[in-house]
Amino acid sequence: MTDFAPCSVHKSSSSPLIVSEVASPSTSPESAKRKRHKVNGYFVNPWPSAGEGNVKFTELIWSRLSREWRNVTVSADMMPVVTPDFNAPLSDRSNIRATWLGHATYYVEMPTGLKVLFDPLLGNKCAPKWAPGFNRISPAPCKISDIPAVDLVVISHNHYDHLDDYTIALIRKHFPEAYYFVPLGIKKWFTNKGIHDVTELDWWDERDISVNGVTSTISCLPCQHGGNRSIDDHGKSLWSSWSITSKGKLYFAGDTGYRHVPKIPIDQDDYAIDMPHCPAFEEIGEHRGPFDLALIPIGAYSPRWIMSKAHCNPFDSVNLFQDIKAKRALAMHFGTWTLTDEPVLEPVEKLKEALRRKGLPETGIFDAIQIGQAVEVPVEPAV
Repeated sequence: MTDFAPCSVHKSSSSPLIVSEVASPSTSPESAKRKRHKVNGYFVNPWPSAGEGNVKFTELIWSRLSREWRNVTVSADMMPVVTPDFNAPLSDRSNIRATWLGHATYYVEMPTGLKVLFDPLLGNKCAPKWAPGFNRISPAPCKISDIPAVDLVVISHNHYDHLDDYTIALIRKHFPEAYYFVPLGIKKWFTNKGIHDVTELDWWDERDISVNGVTSTISCLPCQHGGNRSIDDHGKSLWSSWSITSKGKLYFAGDTGYRHVPKIPIDQDDYAIDMPHCPAFEEIGEHRGPFDLALIPIGAYSPRWIMSKAHCNPFDSVNLFQDIKAKRALAMHFGTWTLTDEPVLEPVEKLKEALRRKGLPETGIFDAIQIGQAVEVPVEPAV
């Protein structure tokens, strides 16, 4: 159970934001009742698709320093960055508008007017101060102060490239009325910084959110990843994906793997190997889908034998897209930092290849866009 009051009122400068138990709970799979993702007090990935243990940040740094790591060529103009126009009118008020701010940061405007900031990170570094490298290769497209309004801040997990002290401090300064949703074990990080308008949830938990008399629903959902901010807190906090229903249905995958592949030659197609995939995404599609728009990671996947358990490659991403029953998707988690050793723009090319392999068009269904670019997606009426 989460530490949640049946109804809490968060007073903003304009209108109260009310968080409450859902009026009409969604269905959940049988796996949600078993709570197999917590063992002996630690959170785990409970599927064969995750292999054994979580990817450790120290393991990644050691790989970066080893001779196995490929040198990645970076140039200043490699990844296009545009300045977002947050005040541009929507072509249709019933659309969802998503603006990619780099890496896993998306600013999403729902048809109800609900404004959500996912995994905000606009600082220069995405790692502890002692870690070598991990500086931006693409500039941030804007400042937090450029964003006109934020109702919700939603965090997928506590890794440094998704939960950033610098950016959260700026959000607190410019949007003190913002409300935060986080997975289990992360609320304390916020309260220690004096931020108390936070609800933490377990997988398959959901809450209603009322703003200006309009009610939306947020669901905390599974994904295959890990959580820690130091060498001694692995598994003490949960990782998650999220969905929001607000006159349109949005899915945010956070940071996730799909299947764990063994160490094989780098030029070998790991989909030639029959390995189990994470079943959670089909469950999400069945119990929370279909989605009008999904935000799905496509990068930071190499070396695959280390990263596949925690990060999708584009072939995984397209499978995930189909599993959750999304109608459209936008890519993320690439082109902002060189976290891993694939070439910076390789995820974009592999995404097109993955779509072709599935018989899907290369554009218009699952797109990789420019940093700072906004995309409007029509919402289809519920059947």
